[in-house]
Amino acid sequence: MTTDDLDARAAALDAQHAATDLRDRFLLPDGVVYLDGNSLGALPVGVPEAVESAVREQWGRDLIGSWNTHGWWDAPERVGDAVGRLVGAAPGQIVVGDSTSVRLHQSLHAAAALRPDRSVVLTEPGSFPTDQYVIAGVATQVGWRVEHATPAEIGARLGSEVAAVVLSHVDYRTGELLDLPGITAAAHDAGAVVVWDLCHSAGALPVGLDEHDVDLAVGCGYKYLNGGPGAPAYGYVAARHHAAFVNVVPGWNGHAEPFAMAGVYRGAPGIARARIGTPPMLSLLALEAALRAFDGLTIDDVRVRSLSLTRFLRDAVAAVVPEAALVSPEVDRLRGSQVAFRHPDAYGIVQALAARGVVGDFRTPDIVRLGVAAPYLTHADLVTAARTLRDVLDRGEHLNPAWSRRNVVT
Repeated sequence: MTTDDLDARAAALDAQHAATDLRDRFLLPDGVVYLDGNSLGALPVGVPEAVESAVREQWGRDLIGSWNTHGWWDAPERVGDAVGRLVGAAPGQIVVGDSTSVRLHQSLHAAAALRPDRSVVLTEPGSFPTDQYVIAGVATQVGWRVEHATPAEIGARLGSEVAAVVLSHVDYRTGELLDLPGITAAAHDAGAVVVWDLCHSAGALPVGLDEHDVDLAVGCGYKYLNGGPGAPAYGYVAARHHAAFVNVVPGWNGHAEPFAMAGVYRGAPGIARARIGTPPMLSLLALEAALRAFDGLTIDDVRVRSLSLTRFLRDAVAAVVPEAALVSPEVDRLRGSQVAFRHPDAYGIVQALAARGVVGDFRTPDIVRLGVAAPYLTHADLVTAARTLRDVLDRGEHLNPAWSRRNVVT
């Protein structure tokens, strides 16, 4: 694809995918091409009204009665079922609340309890830092040995000592999509359980938790699910594991009789036993409203649009900025919903692009990451992004001393 072809090709693709263009369901500033939805999703139109209702009517008028009259008590499981529709989980297997770190900590302890006679946790060395910290912390607590392997090496490293395999479904830097069905099946054949981090896949592509017999999974609510900054995370526990699920953080919300105020913990039946403490209702209700942006659309529809957009963006960057060292997979089935490239001045590039209204993000040491939230982006937006990138580089705007990484507080 040449640079002269970009506009015509974008127009043709936008017409082809017009039925899945949901830009009018989101509140985005005029003149902004937002390519950071894989860090913080855009604001869905229904969220401000939902939050105002939660504050003024539910909290302000109905006060504590809202736990019953407005369904606050049931919200962690109700919203969990809404997330489940996007990640392929039947009702009653996902609970929402707390942070991804807490949910991962909880899930790893549950995995250890499911495989008490095994001593190794297998993970990828390049996983998101929080995942690495939590894995190391839990390993110390339960007596695991942490072993690292690349996704391609996982199969060969599965032995009788491996209790759990813990991986991110999509690499947060490059956008590489891992083989969730294949890795899960291989781990099960070796007697291990699998814990998947879905932060960069939920809401962007099919996951198929039930279909692929995943054991445990976690994810955040603020990226492709558009739940807002600090939106609560979710935890998935396959129904077959509910009876044996050990909640290492046994809060009162997960008690079988939470209002009995018993002095001894007894876990609730089903996914409710994965609940911990009082949920953050305002952010939980914001997430619930945000998920309605997917109404009338299947996750397969989102994936078809996403693949077209990321394929086009990858081609556009290669055509307009041929010196960009693309690191996101070229093959569709291996790519999540982002396009990333390496550049020694990556941080300055991201800042210069943002100054021009093209918002992406930077990942150390040298990655420019362009997240593609399919519902609210068009192919025409991506032409703008690619051409703006070319202009920034040609004008040397990315070399502005104010954007030297030496001046960045990390």
